[in-house]
Order: sequence, then C-alpha cells, then structure tokens
Amino acid sequence: MAKKMKWGVIVAIALLIVGMIAYPSISSSIKASKDAAEVGPPVGASPLRRQALNINAEVVKQQVLTDKTISIGSAMADEEVNLSFESSGKVIAIYFKEGTHVSAGDLLAKINDKPLQAQLKKLEAELPLARDRVYRQRTLLEKDAVSQEAFEQVTTDYEKLMADIELVKANIHQTELRAPFDGIIGLRSISEGAYTTPSTQIAKLTKVSPIKIEFSVNERYASDIADGTNILFRMETPDGVVREYHAKVYAVESTVDLVTRTLKVRATYPNTKEEILPGRLVSVEVSKHEITNALAIPSEAIIPEMGKSLVYLFKGGEAQPIEITAGLRTESQVQVLSGLNVGDTVITTGVMQLRTGMTVTIDNLN
Repeated sequence: MAKKMKWGVIVAIALLIVGMIAYPSISSSIKASKDAAEVGPPVGASPLRRQALNINAEVVKQQVLTDKTISIGSAMADEEVNLSFESSGKVIAIYFKEGTHVSAGDLLAKINDKPLQAQLKKLEAELPLARDRVYRQRTLLEKDAVSQEAFEQVTTDYEKLMADIELVKANIHQTELRAPFDGIIGLRSISEGAYTTPSTQIAKLTKVSPIKIEFSVNERYASDIADGTNILFRMETPDGVVREYHAKVYAVESTVDLVTRTLKVRATYPNTKEEILPGRLVSVEVSKHEITNALAIPSEAIIPEMGKSLVYLFKGGEAQPIEITAGLRTESQVQVLSGLNVGDTVITTGVMQLRTGMTVTIDNLN
C-alpha cells in the first residue's frame, strides 16, 4: 500500500513538471487565436475591399470663368500736403478747427506782419508825390522845359517805388497760411504765440474725394492694364463687413520694377461719402477676360501625378481615374480642356485615398 502511494506521488510530480513546461506554448496559442479573431481577415481580403468610401462629388457643367489677378493695394489721398508758412515769425492767430473741411483759399493761420504793414504804409504815403513828379516832368518835357533824362529819372523812381510796394505786399502774403485746395485739415502741431519757420509743419491737409487706389500687378499683366481699365477692390468696413468697390485706372508706371518684376498702377474712386480714408489696406482684383462656356471642376479634385493631371470619376458606384488637360485656373476652379464631358461626375473629396475600382458612396452631390 505504501509502495502504491509512493508511485502515485511520483506520477503526480511528473505530470506537474510536464504541465509547467507545456503551459507557455499552450497559452501563446490561445492568445494568438484570440487576437486573430479580434483583428479579423487580413488586408486585401474581400470584406475590406467591399467597404465603401464616403465622398462628395460634382457634376461637370459649363460655366463662366474669369481670368483675373488679385493683389494687395493701398488707398491714397487724391492730394495731400504738409502745411507750413513761407516765412518765419510769431504765430498770432489760428483760424481752423482740427479735423474739419476747408476750402481752397481759406485763411488758416497768421504770423506777425506789423513791421511789414508799417513799411507798406510808409511806401504808399510816398506814392502820391512820386506820381505828381512824373506828371509835372511829363508836362515840362512836352514844353521842352526839362531834358528827357530828367523825365526818365522821375519815372524810374516811381516804378521803383511801385516795385517796393509789391515786394512788401508779397512778404505780407507770406505771413498768411491759406488752404491750397479743398480738403480735410488734420491735427495742428503748433499753438498761438509759437515761433515758426518754413520748416515747421503746422498741420496736414488731405483731399479724400476722390481717392486713389495704388497697387502692383505681375509683369505678365502689363499689356492688360491701361488708362480706363476697370478694377474691383475690397475693403473691410468698421463693422467687419467686406465691401466691394469699383474703380478705374487713370495712370500706369512707365517701367516694370526690376526687383519685384511688378508694374505699379493707380486707379481712382469717387469716394463721395468719404468713407474710405487714405492708408487703408485693400484687395484689388483685375479681370483680363471671360470664358463663357468653360468646363470647370474644383481644383481640389485634381491629382498631379508624374507630370499628368488625374481626376476620379464616379461610375457605377466605383472610382475610375481619367487624365485631363487643364487650362485656365482661378482661385477655386480649373478649366478642363480635354478628358471630361458635360454630365460626368467628378469626385471632389478623399481623392488621395482613391484607387482604381474602389467602391464609393456619394454623401453630397453638387
């Protein structure tokens, strides 16, 4: 009995050792089977190939395409000048209000002219006597009572006196600051009592109606821009709305910039309401010509491949590639010269995932 128990213990120990040795292999096999069940069929098996890709598509149709260029420009004042006196002196009066409209010829400021006024008064007081001298000498000359030389001397003295008077009046005029044109006067930089010189800026005068739009276009558009060309420019209003305005080119630079290879252009806009201020950033659009019956597709539908342009068509629930010849390009559309027909359905999304014959379903069709 004891001998049987001894052999039983030995067998149990042997089985335990065998089980410990075999367990890792059995466990790995079970785990592999479980993982395989979770992953499913390998890539390339028929269930994955039958899985459809959701895409958007667009039906090819004829439409109008416009060949245009867009650039950044700036609004400029029609006229603008920094106002200053022509002579030096003490400012005795300022007649304008900052930020208001003024008319051409309006007196804006004045510097002290009392010495000049006194000089003018003195010269004008001498004028009657000089005029009488000329009259008397002419009368005597007619009677041969005086020489021609004596008459010419008094005449010269009279003309010199008149010239001195005109000179003083011109100097007095230089003590007045007047508006050279209609416009809006800006902030002044001096006060009454200040001493000013011709280099002292008093204020800035700006004419904003009409207003100029300055921009540059690539040199290849140089032949398409001329006096009278219509342009469209856009600008964001204070309330955040982008508005469109129409302007007309009035001047083109005579040469192309050698650094940027662009041509500078200026257009004019009436700006009657003065809503556009100089210095504003604008987006300028210049149209070259229109193609009225163009076949066009979205640019994102095109796949460049080895120097070719490919698109995928939706045919019978599958994606089929086709080579096209592209023409005019706009911001979002590309003209198709060959390869497509009116009514074809072009896939516009997920094009980089497509393969020939892949099953696709349309989510959105335009």
